[in-house]
Amino acid sequence: MKKNFLLLLFLASLFSFNACSDDSNITEEDPTAEEKEQTEEERIDFEVKNFIYRGLNDIYLYKADVPELADDYFTNDKAKTDFLNNFSTPESLFENLLSSQDRFSFITDDYEELENQFDGISGATGMEFGLGVIRGTNDVFGYIQYILPGTSAEEEGLSRGTIFTEVDGEQLTTSNYTELLSKDAFTINTGYVEDGVIHMTDNTANLTDDYYTMNPVFINKVIELNGKKIGYLMYNSFIANFDKELNTAFGEFKSAGITDLVLDLRYNGGGSVTTATDLASMITGQFEGQVFAQEQWNEDYQKYYEENFPDYLINEFDTELSTGEIINSLNLKEVYILTTVSTASASELIINGLDPYINVVQIGETTTGKFQASITLYDSPTFSEKNRNDEHTYAMQPLVLKIANKNGYTNFVDGLIPDIQIEEDLGNLGILGDPEEPFLSRALDEILGRSQIQTKRIQENKIDFAKIGEGNMFKPTYQKMYIDKTPLSK
Repeated sequence: MKKNFLLLLFLASLFSFNACSDDSNITEEDPTAEEKEQTEEERIDFEVKNFIYRGLNDIYLYKADVPELADDYFTNDKAKTDFLNNFSTPESLFENLLSSQDRFSFITDDYEELENQFDGISGATGMEFGLGVIRGTNDVFGYIQYILPGTSAEEEGLSRGTIFTEVDGEQLTTSNYTELLSKDAFTINTGYVEDGVIHMTDNTANLTDDYYTMNPVFINKVIELNGKKIGYLMYNSFIANFDKELNTAFGEFKSAGITDLVLDLRYNGGGSVTTATDLASMITGQFEGQVFAQEQWNEDYQKYYEENFPDYLINEFDTELSTGEIINSLNLKEVYILTTVSTASASELIINGLDPYINVVQIGETTTGKFQASITLYDSPTFSEKNRNDEHTYAMQPLVLKIANKNGYTNFVDGLIPDIQIEEDLGNLGILGDPEEPFLSRALDEILGRSQIQTKRIQENKIDFAKIGEGNMFKPTYQKMYIDKTPLSK
């Protein structure tokens, strides 16, 4: 009945109009095809809005912060309908119902695209880049962090450390960079940093945004120095589809007999909680069955789980992947983790979750500060993919829980502060995986007990700029941590 409300209201208004008009001048006619089409659009629009409200009212982490989401807020169905219809779009309704604490929930009108991104499939020019603004100006520039193999960026010969300031000949500014960098194809100019100054060349690169499947296990190698075998893993996203590849990398570390591990999460914005739990189990192995992370849901769900399914709230160190494959564990008592402000969600979970158990040495910059996880909600009776409404492709990714470690620590809004603080120098980014690369070199300094003269040198003659984001920020899954399991209906 509710989903037909707008149609009935429209027909009633037609009846009222005809009854109050001069019958000699007005002839009753069937609605035009255009009117029927508009009515259908309105009906579907209302269904989407009703789905949004129903989902947030049920499972949203910050439900208690939003008065309109209270179960007794509306006195009757008409009041609720009027409220939903007061918003011009589903997106405006969604934004209105979010808590001020929430920086990460989002809605999409294309759940297939969202599902692809969670599987590591998305558009990619091939250059993964950061964005900065020169202090005191509105001028924005990009700096390439790494290049994805087999993409247009690789074909154009771009590399880590390349600087660009223009897209299609137009200077990037704080007001236009989002629009310019969201194109499917574009040309950038290229330059470099030397002695704290950006130098532009006459060279350009033509880039296309093609579909690409990213293997997040970007670099894994063993570095042999001073009688030690040190594993280095650059891991760029917690994508469950590549858990096998991640486990294989740890199998290689195990076979090599590594004594130490450097885990590079500098550009890892997060992903699957299950994958994070598996990765923690690969690093360790001696804590099987113990608490890696605890979940904190909204008041209704938390109470229901605590009373009926308390184990559901716990993520334990495990010995198998979801496929049943045995996890390759290193049984380490210490790990060195490289971070920047781009390190978020599931990456932060690794640091926070391992901290009560082993010595976690965090090197680099303070992380983002995202300790909440989300879940994909579809317009279906149980919010799952099964029996979802096939008349639209909307889905939501609201925050549904906070993640705490064994000791209950969470709410690190300002991020996780490194034990050893250094920043990337755009004039000396180095080659990823090379023992001389500044961040990796600093970790090796700690492992080998050597001095840090080189690290101190790179802190001088740096560009005075503020980071404002990175290329992945234009994707809906940017810095998102999500759970794979389906919530138990309360």
